[in-house]
Amino acid sequence: MDQIKNFLELELLSVNEWKLKVINLVWVVLILSAAYLLRWLFRKYLNRLVKLGRLDAGKSYAIFSVSSYFIFIVAIMTVIDSLGFNVTVLLASSTAVLLGLGLGIQDLFKDMVAGFIILFERTVTAGDIVEIAGTVGEVKDVGIRTTSLLTREGIVLIVPNSKLTNDNVINWSQNNRVTRFGVDVGVAYGSDTQKVEKLLLEAAAENQDVIAKPEPIVFFKDFGESSLDFTLFFFSRNLFRIERTKSDLRFAIDKKFRENNVAIPFPQRDIWFRNNPAKDTE
Repeated sequence: MDQIKNFLELELLSVNEWKLKVINLVWVVLILSAAYLLRWLFRKYLNRLVKLGRLDAGKSYAIFSVSSYFIFIVAIMTVIDSLGFNVTVLLASSTAVLLGLGLGIQDLFKDMVAGFIILFERTVTAGDIVEIAGTVGEVKDVGIRTTSLLTREGIVLIVPNSKLTNDNVINWSQNNRVTRFGVDVGVAYGSDTQKVEKLLLEAAAENQDVIAKPEPIVFFKDFGESSLDFTLFFFSRNLFRIERTKSDLRFAIDKKFRENNVAIPFPQRDIWFRNNPAKDTE
């Protein structure tokens, strides 16, 4: 027992009045291990709530992210204290340093505050499909300073959190992950409009990405310059790859129109040539 006590009190490093002992390192290991264990248990608990249907996945992710930051902040402060440093003095010193940096780190703090706002309000969570400045992407991770998006091109886009709170962001996943989309098509004048509506609805019904409820609907939009203009509106859960769904629908529509002799016109212009009477009399 005395040997263990002597080992724990063994000094490894000494600087002025500060001394690093084996017992200090033991406390560091125990504190960090406890932090990781607590984080793991809390994650298991949240996953269990999600499986039982008492908590949705997005809210679970937000709670876990904020809790992880809190656990590790407390753990780090406890580690510093266990090493013999005065936490209060360090906090005061760090505050003075941060104030001294001033404008140089204001963007960093702005992004960090925005990160906490996003995690608490859950305006954007992992798995959401969002559109920022015309770019559509799937949210892969919401961090304390930045958010990672996977675009339709397979590119990972890193977005500062402040842009998600200050700019206009479209979240396609907010409405129960079902959104309405449209495909425009024009047919030649003289076409049977009832047949056109029927064919468009058939193309939608045969596509596996188009959900049955709410039902697809066809709008006769306008009498265009060269065509009768229609829009097929449909609902889908395939938010991230919706352009592929629209392309499949256009292929199907073109095929049905060809099989049923429905023409898709191209723009036409009538050009009139007027003779110059003065030149004709010369």
